[in-house]
Amino acid sequence: MSWKPTPASADRLRAKLDDEFETVAKPQGLRRTSDARSERDADAPEGQADQWQRTSEQRGAARHRRAAAGDGGTSGDAAQARKGPSLKMRAVGYLSRREHAREELARKLAAYAEDAAEVETVLDALEKEGWLSTERFAQSLVHRRASRQGAARIVQELRQHGVDDNQVAELRDQLRATEYDRALEVWKKRFDARPADRAAYAKQARFLASRGFAHDVIRRILGEGDED
Repeated sequence: MSWKPTPASADRLRAKLDDEFETVAKPQGLRRTSDARSERDADAPEGQADQWQRTSEQRGAARHRRAAAGDGGTSGDAAQARKGPSLKMRAVGYLSRREHAREELARKLAAYAEDAAEVETVLDALEKEGWLSTERFAQSLVHRRASRQGAARIVQELRQHGVDDNQVAELRDQLRATEYDRALEVWKKRFDARPADRAAYAKQARFLASRGFAHDVIRRILGEGDED
């Protein structure tokens, strides 16, 4: 008497054979997520699998653009973050901390402006409104430096900041009128007595000269010294 499989046993046999076939045929290390994705795409209606693929690619491209922009937001948000405060607000911030010469402030703002004309427009407005004054800057600089430096060094700094030559000449004359008294105070804070020999004389003279005091003032304070 031959054995004849029932429908239920035939189904179990086919399932077992399918499992064995998948175990042999499937590459080692293939992730289950990939199988699930493949089954999802296979079961999806015609055209929907391609749509899922395009959506995934679009998301990947968007992440790439955000990484290239250096932040996690949109390109518009990145541009706004880089722009920051307006040019005029930056200028007012600098001027609220201390006085600036026009050229000095222009150099600081140039890094945030698209062109030089934009900077000049802002500076003109600030001068008109009284925020910016190169004359005030020059007077402020002299006031801060006069107790420690001579006329030559202060004049050099004024010129570097683009102060007008006429104002520089006027301030230089004022500084020269008080040069001896200011140099004497600086010398007293550093040295106890006049130099006793040539080496000490040279040391003290170099110190005063490095502060920008005139040579005739230095000789008055230290004495004539010798020819060398």
